[in-house]
Amino acid sequence: MRVLMIGSGGVGDAAARIAAERDFFELWVVADYDAARAERTVAAVTGRHSGMTGGEGRFVAAQVDASSAGAVTELALAHGATHVFNAVDPKFTMSIFTGARAAGADYLDMAMSLSQRHPEQPYAVTGVKLGDEQFAVAGEWEAEGRLALVGIGVEPGLSDVFARYAADHLFDEIDELGTRDGANLVVHDDQGNEIFAPSFSMWTTIEECLNPPVIWEKDRGWFTTAPFSEPEVFDFPAGIGPVECVNVEHEEVLLMPRWVDAKRVTFKYGLGDEFITILKVLNTLGLDRTEPITVKGVQVSPRDVVAAALPDPATIGPRMSGKTCAGLFVTGTGKDGRPRRTYLYHVVDNADTMADYDAQCVVWQTAVNPVVALELLANGTWKGTGVLGPEAFDAVPFLDLLAAPKPEGYGSPWGLEDR
Repeated sequence: MRVLMIGSGGVGDAAARIAAERDFFELWVVADYDAARAERTVAAVTGRHSGMTGGEGRFVAAQVDASSAGAVTELALAHGATHVFNAVDPKFTMSIFTGARAAGADYLDMAMSLSQRHPEQPYAVTGVKLGDEQFAVAGEWEAEGRLALVGIGVEPGLSDVFARYAADHLFDEIDELGTRDGANLVVHDDQGNEIFAPSFSMWTTIEECLNPPVIWEKDRGWFTTAPFSEPEVFDFPAGIGPVECVNVEHEEVLLMPRWVDAKRVTFKYGLGDEFITILKVLNTLGLDRTEPITVKGVQVSPRDVVAAALPDPATIGPRMSGKTCAGLFVTGTGKDGRPRRTYLYHVVDNADTMADYDAQCVVWQTAVNPVVALELLANGTWKGTGVLGPEAFDAVPFLDLLAAPKPEGYGSPWGLEDR
């Protein structure tokens, strides 16, 4: 396997550090628009793993314009890439997706093609949904014998693997697949004061939190609601405790119903009052807009400015403390015919990922899952063609490999809690 990873921000950097411990690939190209950033990732990886077999020579840096499908194709062909791994903001998904296909490579991403709200009824009716552009060409990918594995981060990704596992092994009938994400993370400045510093891409966070959330119901299909709707307090494990969660647009709701039978599918995110207030203010001021505006003769995107003004999520790890939890709350009828309510989850402590990988926990938790998936594809455990979500594959090998102690696995256990 020869991997072209596009993007060496927080998630891409963490993915390279995780992959360096594994032996399933022969080449890992770290490509970024900022060539120096890609080179820093490669230098960090080779510096940490200089004593490992193949550890140094397998990683190389490259420059690429992710907005150009042609540039992606050219770089993939130049390195003989068998798999193109998209680790950048979803605004580049279609150019990378298209470029990978033109290069004859398989493709993976952690965020699907962007949505477009319904022009008349945005908070009731779906417009262009997340992933619609990719699923529209699923037949072409299948006919060419190529695989596009979409939504294989943590959420979407691991949450979708949990959905397949629940359907296969825990439930006879599922009432709701409810992704619930929460954390107790805190970031401090040099003086020890708590500061606002999102632990994930602010560009992506604005996109998913201010777009109309999508819900799936079996008798209704996909429909939308207002941002931050249906608040509920969810009690997260591992000492995180109760966190208020609200509806947010997310890929799980667009993926799970395609492969898993359920009456309802939702995604709720534990944002907190401060974050919700900030997002609402950005929306009111128009600072969430992506269309360029002219400022003193220069064209700039307001959202790009907001993202650039905040700390880079890849750099805040040393100032962060706490844990993050990604999981799926499943309700319905168990295999024994009795009512069942089960939370399948994955908790990561920032202290652990910083000590082991020098990566903050949110980006590490996102990055580990596509690396696990690539290993399963490399050894032939996962196989498929077309545009597929994680639910299309057997969940057990993935969960076993993720949880198995190193060096056999990735040493990151997941949990199951009946409620």
